[in-house]
Amino acid sequence: MSTAEETAGAEAQPWGEVTPDAARRLLLAAVEAFAERGYHATTTRDIAGRAGMSPAALYIHYKTKEELLHRISRIGHEKALDVLRTAARAEGSPTRRLAEAVSSFVRWHAGGRTTARVVQYELDSLGPDARAEIIALRRLVDAEVRGIIEEGVRSGEFDVPDVRGTTLAVLSLCIDVARWFNVNGSRTPEEVGALYADLVLRMVGAGRTDTVRAE
Repeated sequence: MSTAEETAGAEAQPWGEVTPDAARRLLLAAVEAFAERGYHATTTRDIAGRAGMSPAALYIHYKTKEELLHRISRIGHEKALDVLRTAARAEGSPTRRLAEAVSSFVRWHAGGRTTARVVQYELDSLGPDARAEIIALRRLVDAEVRGIIEEGVRSGEFDVPDVRGTTLAVLSLCIDVARWFNVNGSRTPEEVGALYADLVLRMVGAGRTDTVRAE
């Protein structure tokens, strides 16, 4: 399977649980439209047209354009949180788990870059209630990474004077991959994930990922 095919599969992955099929098609169409044109420049007619449906059909499944964005954002953040929790709660040292958390989080943002751009960069387009819900999920994401770093500091594996600031830097580094990653570029999502894991371990004073693999 080519990198482009793998990436296309990653883009569709978060929406597999959405039913019925028409609701899922609308979410996929909204992701594409929001990523390409931005939330405010996209109309419900744009979304329905991409899904091969009439504008009236959209309202059967979603009352407003914001409801579409809210659901995209919630599902995307829940999937991203699950990726981090899996790595954070695995067996192994903080060094090993931080490397895996960063690598998997980066792969998620690179492989599903279109979805990730909408999930991560359209927060301010949500209304107050929806925005508060997504911010709460973001805090859980932050807590997973911060927890690994704090554990590494306690065990003496990491040298991090400012855990909160470093956590923010690590997450920002990973999230930004969605902005620039190009499926036709020279690196695969796996290669970018490995590179960023190595960079983050250096950031926290833990050494290289190849020493982690050799443990």
